[in-house]
Amino acid sequence: MVEAALDPAPTAALPREGRIPGNRGIWVGITCVFVEFAMMFTIYFIARAHHPEAFHEGPGRLSSAAGTVITLLMVTSSYFIACSVKSIGLGRSRSAVRWLVAGLLVALLYPLVKYLEVSWNLGNGIEGDSGIFFTTYYYLTLNHLVHASWGILGMLFVLVRLVFGGYSAEEHSGMEALASYWHATDIIWLVIFPLFYVLA
Repeated sequence: MVEAALDPAPTAALPREGRIPGNRGIWVGITCVFVEFAMMFTIYFIARAHHPEAFHEGPGRLSSAAGTVITLLMVTSSYFIACSVKSIGLGRSRSAVRWLVAGLLVALLYPLVKYLEVSWNLGNGIEGDSGIFFTTYYYLTLNHLVHASWGILGMLFVLVRLVFGGYSAEEHSGMEALASYWHATDIIWLVIFPLFYVLA
């Protein structure tokens, strides 16, 4: 099932020069995601320029703890997935499975924290129609959650394939595609976090 994991001294495949990790399809998708969020960030800055007071007061009403926890979860999960890709590249399938499971478990905490954050917001009167800042905040952060959810589903798919020997040191472009997509969602959150939770 996981032949490479049974080899006490696996040999890693040599990387091909100029090879882009993953596949063309995932990079088309990532480009579309970046374009989508670039448009939403443009809306953010236009709204901020027209309503500076709302964007000055808004971050103080949000839970900076929730934003910080989500940031840590995204960065940690990305690191674990990168370790999984590195492990499979070295032919260490069992290690790759462990790292991917760790990345998945950490990633699953993101929707939970987001749910608790939104519940706290609603309990404190922060709704989507509470002002332009909060409308923009919900629109961007919930869109990010949707894209992250797709990434989590991708982790489940890749994990099943990995457990059943679907990837090897020689061929693991599917895992690289997953990692590339998840890193992209990570980068987007690292932009969202200061815009809504820090800058006032």
